Amino acid sequence: MAGLFDKQADVYLDARPTYPKEWYSKLAVLTPHHTLAWDVGTGNGQAALSVAEHYEQVIGTDVSESQLQRAMLHPRVRYAHTPLSITDDEVIALVGGEDSVDLVTVAQAVHWFDLPKFYNLVSRVLKNPGGVFAVWCYNDIEVDPTFDPIMKRFHDTTLPFWDKNIQYVFDGYKTLPFPFESVGLGSEGNPLPLDIPKQLSFEGFLKMLRSWSAVTTAKDQGVDLLPEKVVKEFEGAWGGSKLVRSVSYKAFMLAGKVRLRSL
Repeated sequence: MAGLFDKQADVYLDARPTYPKEWYSKLAVLTPHHTLAWDVGTGNGQAALSVAEHYEQVIGTDVSESQLQRAMLHPRVRYAHTPLSITDDEVIALVGGEDSVDLVTVAQAVHWFDLPKFYNLVSRVLKNPGGVFAVWCYNDIEVDPTFDPIMKRFHDTTLPFWDKNIQYVFDGYKTLPFPFESVGLGSEGNPLPLDIPKQLSFEGFLKMLRSWSAVTTAKDQGVDLLPEKVVKEFEGAWGGSKLVRSVSYKAFMLAGKVRLRSL
């Protein structure tokens, strides 16, 4: 997925919702130490900054240089580019060594990763016992009974242009492999359902759609999934382009710790 979000990096920065602060508080309570955290697929650093409210240092890494160039600065956050050519040992050294990380987070990204390879990395860097690994994502937006069916029809038009890994998101991470011991915030096959409330303008809603990788992929193939006709239909159901609405992003989380190795 390297480069998948490079073209819409500016739009991505403006369009995506902010994850609730209480999510990070719940995760921080689960780790006995708060020295070091690693935010993987950090993008513009949204999650990294919130993790930094609870941990002394946060390493935010991403394969996309374009995203990192737009990352928000924080005195306790250090960003690092991790190209696909980087080795596992180099990544481990970059984030502090084996058995060094209190919390690993991945927001809206783990489904793009080589999961066996990445999970092995997580198991090596997490403190054992004590370290916690959490992934979360959202896959839908609810507005009202008039708007939601139009959104569903639009979503169906995007299906041919998604990467195959997006099926994990469509399934709400219920089918995502997650071989970690539950810490009470979702477990393999049973993610924790969450809501992200947001006040959203119509322009913000359109920015969100334009930040979808499927919309960009379609455009590259000469297909405009958001022609004026579709935008006007959305606008009418929204209640006008000037209206700010209360919406809910439907999210889900999986969190766990490394299973103790048998002797």
